Amino acid sequence: MLFRSLEEIGSYENVDDFIAGVKAGDQKLMGFGHRVYKKYDPRATLVKKVADDVFSILGKEPLIEIAVELERIALSDEFFIKRNLYPNVDFYSGIIMLSIGIPLNMFTVIFAMARTVGWVSQWNEMMGDDSSKISRPRQCYLGATKRDYIPMDER
Repeated sequence: MLFRSLEEIGSYENVDDFIAGVKAGDQKLMGFGHRVYKKYDPRATLVKKVADDVFSILGKEPLIEIAVELERIALSDEFFIKRNLYPNVDFYSGIIMLSIGIPLNMFTVIFAMARTVGWVSQWNEMMGDDSSKISRPRQCYLGATKRDYIPMDER
């Protein structure tokens, strides 16, 4: 996750070392790249403007300074450009959530909530199509069929 990487980097001064690790294959750059958008994610353009507005009101915390520097480097470095590694919508929405104090353990929930409208719309469209007699999802879950729940305080 991006924010664990930001915490690992620790400070603005360590960004270059982290980037060197990414280029060497020792680190992963989270929040960059997209399966569909091979150039700059158009949604990210809009959310970045909101992020800039949030920063102008709240200021930038140290982790956000690191994220902004990662963005600056990735947008100007041929290594990332050749690999289509541009900040995606989750990069910007994540740094907004961090800025406004949403706990890290709630990020996945909020990301999923934001996508629910699209998931339900797709299902509704499929159900309204008389030529669609059956849903054929393209993926099959092959993971564990039963897993025991471990309470948070025991993890």
